[in-house]
Amino acid sequence: MELAERARMFAALGDVTRLALLDELAHGDLTPRALADALGTPGNLLTHHLGILQDSGLVRKRRSDVDGRSSYVQLTQVARAVLPSRPMARPKRIAFVCTANSARSQLAEALWHRASDIPAVSAGTHPALQVHPGAVRAAGRLGLDLSHAVPRQAQGLLEDDDLIISVCDSAGREIEPAHLHWSIPDPVMSDTPAAFDAASTELAQRIDALHHSIQGEES
Repeated sequence: MELAERARMFAALGDVTRLALLDELAHGDLTPRALADALGTPGNLLTHHLGILQDSGLVRKRRSDVDGRSSYVQLTQVARAVLPSRPMARPKRIAFVCTANSARSQLAEALWHRASDIPAVSAGTHPALQVHPGAVRAAGRLGLDLSHAVPRQAQGLLEDDDLIISVCDSAGREIEPAHLHWSIPDPVMSDTPAAFDAASTELAQRIDALHHSIQGEES
């Protein structure tokens, strides 16, 4: 990273509101409106702070897959690398949820099992008949086996004390209990190895960050 880029990044961190904003995004993505509500910050002021954080490479906005109009603010990998982990209590179980439970949530569950001994499940709000072959192949490239995985229905599987993480925007809107949201592009839409690998990479990065932030987890 060039000196000018580092200076811009550290200057962006020298503000209490921007640090609070980054804290809100430590474990999951939020819409600008949700961020404004959480911080009690007027929309125009939030836009100003988000612009500075975007210019410094610490956050990015991603258009929702659901309607293309709303967006989610998320930390960049640079931010996860330079910011200290925000501690989280150890959950009893983690549940990764997407719509079909055929790709992103299945990959997330498999990646989590490799990273942690905390139990994990995955499920869908409208499960498909089978795991997508592209997800099975992407898992195989990571040394993970999804060949026997089966999509499951979220209703009846999720428990009150689960740490629920939605990994697609549609499911994120459908799930009623409080949960974290990761806005991950749907690899099935383009159905290419590159798209599935990109989803796997982002999930792995987020899972690594979450794993290190959970109290009691080994580094």
